[in-house]
Amino acid sequence: MSTVGEVTRAALRDRRAELWRLAGWSLAEALPGMLAGLLTARAVDDGFLAGRPATGLLWLGLLAVAVLVGAVGTNRAYALLGDVVEPFRDDLLRRVVAGALAGATGGRDDDAAVARLTHQVEMVRDTYAGLLMVVRGFLFAAGAALVGLFSLAAPVALLVTVPVLAGLGLFAAALPAMVARQREYVLADEDLGRVAVAAVTGHRDVTVSGARDRVTGWVGGYVDAQARVERRLATMAVTRGLTLAVGGWLPVPVVLLATPWLVRQGLGPGAVLGALVYVVRGVQPALHALVQGVAAGGLRFAVTLDRLLRTGTPTPATAGTPAIAPVTPRTPAPALSLRGVTFRYGPHADPVLDRLDLDVPAGDHLVIVGASGIGKSTLAGLIAGVLHPQAGTIHLDGMPVADATPSKLADRRVLIPQEAYVFTGTLRDNLTYLHPDLPDAALARAAARLGLTGLLARLGGYDATLRPAGLSAGERQQLALLRAWLSPAPLTILDEATCHLDPATEARLETAFAERPGTLVVIAHRLSSALRARRVLLLDGRTALVDSHQGLLDRSAAYRELVGYGTAGTDEVRSSPPRGRSAPLPAGYAHPSSP
Repeated sequence: MSTVGEVTRAALRDRRAELWRLAGWSLAEALPGMLAGLLTARAVDDGFLAGRPATGLLWLGLLAVAVLVGAVGTNRAYALLGDVVEPFRDDLLRRVVAGALAGATGGRDDDAAVARLTHQVEMVRDTYAGLLMVVRGFLFAAGAALVGLFSLAAPVALLVTVPVLAGLGLFAAALPAMVARQREYVLADEDLGRVAVAAVTGHRDVTVSGARDRVTGWVGGYVDAQARVERRLATMAVTRGLTLAVGGWLPVPVVLLATPWLVRQGLGPGAVLGALVYVVRGVQPALHALVQGVAAGGLRFAVTLDRLLRTGTPTPATAGTPAIAPVTPRTPAPALSLRGVTFRYGPHADPVLDRLDLDVPAGDHLVIVGASGIGKSTLAGLIAGVLHPQAGTIHLDGMPVADATPSKLADRRVLIPQEAYVFTGTLRDNLTYLHPDLPDAALARAAARLGLTGLLARLGGYDATLRPAGLSAGERQQLALLRAWLSPAPLTILDEATCHLDPATEARLETAFAERPGTLVVIAHRLSSALRARRVLLLDGRTALVDSHQGLLDRSAAYRELVGYGTAGTDEVRSSPPRGRSAPLPAGYAHPSSP
């Protein structure tokens, strides 16, 4: 079985060309850190203190040029990140899917496979990218600072190197304990996901048998266990703080205390100042980024990847044993489930939705249609958790919406309403606030997939400042749709989110979202959306029917009237399903709104 180190080294070897380009731009990025202290010392000693301010300004001008070169290097380095990270993620997904399929065909129940395929694979992808940039940043930034220190004053470089190495040694000694704590957290997370799936799957039997309190206590025990593990993991912050104090802050008083001796050795005030610049602006931030990055993302990467490799590799069949054993098919938990949902705007108002039952499988593409005011947007708000029913339950991916925190809801669904939200800020901030720290390469790929590259260029690029009043309604909707595409949430809800777009643009965007991994629910602005859907939910004020577009045309006079087919054959359609077609899908049936 592959280890974390082997898999990581293999992934890096496979992307050698991209890594060499990344290293080249990293050198450009590190140029200001290498020259900052040296040029500062020259500006002070040879310029300002020597009575030659023009010379001092010249040295500082050279530093400004170096900063510009470094900015270009940073931009190009982040642009290359996706070329290194995304192939690693794709390979990992293949491993996990292969392992889950092998386990299923081998008769092994594995409810945690969903958590690995979604949450854990994305965690490894994100932490791999972060770890790569953190280690790269430390090597080049700290290396540049030390090279600059030795060029400026070798004695100062030695004074700084000793505490830095001591801090790194302390951090390395604490890493095994940190890894153990992080592994406990991952296992606790899987255990909680497993029991939650079991509890949600059997919630009806639990309610009927009166075992709700006992099952709640059982699940609560796993929640408490995960909380204890998280608290133990948090105590490791003390070690990180000690590492930063020794390696990052101790060099500053060491240099200050040694200043009289350094001056006696012939060092000028500018050289001492330059040495402090290297420590405070080079070594200290680089060490801080390394410790925090490895302690956070690095540990999650190592432990989660180890877990995926252990559980995601198919187990070879033993001799004489069939590779595939017959198993009983298992129904996966739906991405969205509503049971007996009733909602009314006011205690005495007629219900907008009455005792609605609906299941939406993971990966489904459902379009909701109906006359204006029938309750489509209300249903979208209930699904998203921004409205709460007076009766019934709603679950997203097995999680009760009523009890979910806003952050938990944001992890599972993204809602784009008719009036798209755009705030004053940069284009990048508007696009990535649901998934921060996305590299520009990922933004560019998403924009190209949705056909919005031209719009982003017209708006001035990722660093351009947007003002909502300066955008058209259609532009705001397209930006909101791109933001939803970039969200990691598996369920996307589009509530007439394309109403200000022309039909061709709407079709292009809806088709792209239908091909995106995850589940798509569309509140239709135009009935052409129903032609692109796998299933259509019709709300007509009395019943709710779900079927394909053609199935509803065959079965429902209300649907035919909605699309302009008239009402002929109403009695025959309502009385029985048409010949050659299946009966209504049980998962989409809703009780009538009146007895």
